[in-house]
Amino acid sequence: MTRVSGGDIVVRLLQQAGVDRMFGINGAHIDSVYQAALDHRLPIVDTRHEMNAGHAAEGYARVRNALGVALLTAGGGFTNAVTSMANAHLDRTPVLYLAASGPLAGDQTNTLQAGLDQVAIATPVTKWAHRVTRASLIPRILARAIRTALSAPRGPVLVDIPWDVLTGQLDEMPDLTTELLHGADHGPGLAQAGVYQILRLLAESRRPVIVAGSEVPRSGAGGELRAFAERLGVPLMSDYEGLGAISRSPMNFGLVQGLYGMPPEDEPDLVIMAGLRFGLTTAHGSGALIPRDARVVQIDPSGAELGHLQPVTLSVAADPLPVLQDLNREPVTGRAAGADLVGWRNTLRAHLQRRREAVAAQVVHDERVHPYDAVRAIAAAVPDASVVVADGALTYLWLSETISEAPVSAFLCHGYLGSMGVGMGIALGAQAAVEPGTNVVLVTGDGSVGYSLGEFDSMVRAGLGAVVVVLNNRAWGATLHAQEILLGKDRIVNNRLENGSYAAAAIALGADGYQVRALDELAPALAKALQSGRPSCIEVHVSLDPIPPEERVIMGGSPF
Repeated sequence: MTRVSGGDIVVRLLQQAGVDRMFGINGAHIDSVYQAALDHRLPIVDTRHEMNAGHAAEGYARVRNALGVALLTAGGGFTNAVTSMANAHLDRTPVLYLAASGPLAGDQTNTLQAGLDQVAIATPVTKWAHRVTRASLIPRILARAIRTALSAPRGPVLVDIPWDVLTGQLDEMPDLTTELLHGADHGPGLAQAGVYQILRLLAESRRPVIVAGSEVPRSGAGGELRAFAERLGVPLMSDYEGLGAISRSPMNFGLVQGLYGMPPEDEPDLVIMAGLRFGLTTAHGSGALIPRDARVVQIDPSGAELGHLQPVTLSVAADPLPVLQDLNREPVTGRAAGADLVGWRNTLRAHLQRRREAVAAQVVHDERVHPYDAVRAIAAAVPDASVVVADGALTYLWLSETISEAPVSAFLCHGYLGSMGVGMGIALGAQAAVEPGTNVVLVTGDGSVGYSLGEFDSMVRAGLGAVVVVLNNRAWGATLHAQEILLGKDRIVNNRLENGSYAAAAIALGADGYQVRALDELAPALAKALQSGRPSCIEVHVSLDPIPPEERVIMGGSPF
């Protein structure tokens, strides 16, 4: 009789759940899973730091809109990934963190890597966390974890499996039937009255807009959203994570930050929030982006988020997908079909053009490339359907001014945790998730890329040809600006990063490297790197002094 290990049970169940790739760093406690993955030909991309194994699983999940899996060995391997768990938790990213731990037999013996309660540490930053104490329980517990991660609102889970449970042997394979993994496909949609109410609100509005949030791509609702907006002629906007769902639609009007500064008589009078939460990207319900006197429809799978910071006219506790499916099944006529919205769309386009002109008017050139010129060139050069990742405070704030003009399939940016240094791992996981020939471009700052330079080696070994554009201003720019503005130039401290070359570091680790010191060098370098299909670093020497509009907003001012 062939005996099976706990690690073997884990791998077989993950494959049955559709997992085709995992991310991690091997260690003695987790090696049983690695051995089983070798036997069952389940690929593992090994990173150089567990933080980036977690972030790679996030990137994979965000691009595939599926489960990401990070493998963590005990102790420091687990604690290194806690930032990723918190990031996934706040951003509702479905990641399974599979962590090994010290043997049950050695509990409370002061043995190696066994003195931590990993479940207790993970509980505040996951949807669910649990320890498996017998190999026979692995199928049921692991299946519950997967269902929990993928149930709306989605999020990360931790399954802690001690070393002697993973290496323990069973005489026969336990039941791995599909019923263990079955969950609801999606939540319920709208009642007929709700469909009529939304269509009536649209028919009555003169300046409607639909704003897509992260739950649109998470639930696979991008196609239904575009069809609905295009059928009615309603402008589409988004937060960062929702941009890929609207970017290639003729109704794409960019990021929701573009609504800032509209004259009161031109502000939207109806805002449909599709999978979007009130908070950071909506100016916290202040009315600066979503007018407080506008009628608001909010669609979100979590009832706790509905009307959380701002009154709403209609709240729908559901995934966006079934709601939009219900709306698209209903024929629309007359004003609801958007025949009279041409003037509103022209008004909104004119306002957004004035914003672009206001940003461009602030550009003052010096001996280095202006960051706004750099992000304009990047947005213009990104190939169709690319995944763009942003990392670094000034970098993502500058990029937010131009990225909506690029035909991206996904824009993976800082979420609510705002953690720097996530980009290399996210880009690695995104590149592993996309179809061959799809480009992944990470635009990062010199501060953020310094967290994870070793991942150039991971990309080379795994054959993952992400292109990393480093906007090098030789500083932690956002905190330097804050010190300078709030405290004075004589109070700038510990924010200078003036040494070394990031392109040279990439070359040293086997990737390609390019130096860009003039704007006309950037597009050719990016084209060459993308065409090569190899991991590449394009180091662009940009000015430090310019302040992006959204940084001014964060510091309590006007963007211009």
